[in-house]
Amino acid sequence: MKRQPRSSPRSGKPRRTVSIIGTGSYTPEKVLTNEDLSKMVDTSDEWITTRTGIKERRMAAPDEYTSDMATKAALSAIEQAGISAEEIDLILVATATPDMLFPATACLVQNRIGATKAACLDVSAACAGFLFAVEIAQQFITSHTYETVLVIGAEKLTSITNWNDRNTCVLFGDGAGAAILRHRGGAHGVIATHVGSDGQYADILFMPGGGCRTPITCENADQHLQTIHMSGKDVYKQAVTAMLAASKKVLDQAGLTIDDIACVIPHQANLRIIEAIADRLKIPIERFYVNLDRYGNTSAAAVAIALDEANRSGRIKAGDYVLMVVFGGGLTWASTVIEW
Repeated sequence: MKRQPRSSPRSGKPRRTVSIIGTGSYTPEKVLTNEDLSKMVDTSDEWITTRTGIKERRMAAPDEYTSDMATKAALSAIEQAGISAEEIDLILVATATPDMLFPATACLVQNRIGATKAACLDVSAACAGFLFAVEIAQQFITSHTYETVLVIGAEKLTSITNWNDRNTCVLFGDGAGAAILRHRGGAHGVIATHVGSDGQYADILFMPGGGCRTPITCENADQHLQTIHMSGKDVYKQAVTAMLAASKKVLDQAGLTIDDIACVIPHQANLRIIEAIADRLKIPIERFYVNLDRYGNTSAAAVAIALDEANRSGRIKAGDYVLMVVFGGGLTWASTVIEW
């Protein structure tokens, strides 16, 4: 006799909406200005500003790690959401700079905030990691697997920066941003998300050393293999193309036009990229939230920090449609439309 498939305890429950009910962020105290960098490598404030839009970035202390910054951002988000850490079912930490290869940085955060019942894992999607994690969280919540998910983007990029390479060392900074996701009755929350990858371009933005392919040894320790390697022109071209396509795709999925969007929060990598996207979308740059002049590129943390600042400053308000779009190594990209 053919067996009938057993029904899942969740199969009779309708999919539900997912909202961001609280945000938080943290950036280190130390400010590294363009003038500071000009004393370290052959560069200048004018050279950096005109090519990137970055004026300064934050640098974590030597004994301050990704998990420390992630924890502080998480506690801020928990406080704003008005929940307890014990209510969190899942912790996702998007990062390219984990404290160690294992255990997951999310496990370290869980212990420090007291989220005793949460499952934990890290998400590795470079600069696109935070929105990848938001989509993962949404799937867990809409399927009734979990009620409350903590999503964090956190990076200590200065720990993998080659301070002799003026083309990359001027770009990156440290920090963390966090969001609490949960169903909120009467709100649409996350309306649509698009994620994508293209591994054929993996070699234009990567860190070659430190994995099983190229372990760091005494013989290669001076070759900067454990630092960021980037082909700037190729990354620029791919970033503009991918972020523009991702923005259009997610707007189409959401049934909205760019005119419906109150605020665009892009990946904070380069002002030229943001301006190119604004021009191609035919939207005023004033509708973009930009903070890269103060923080530089903080990878997975960038859009999360910007989201928290836009939220707390009143830049986005209840009922606003918000478009977030990111791009990173892999190559990876993602876009999300949220009704705030």
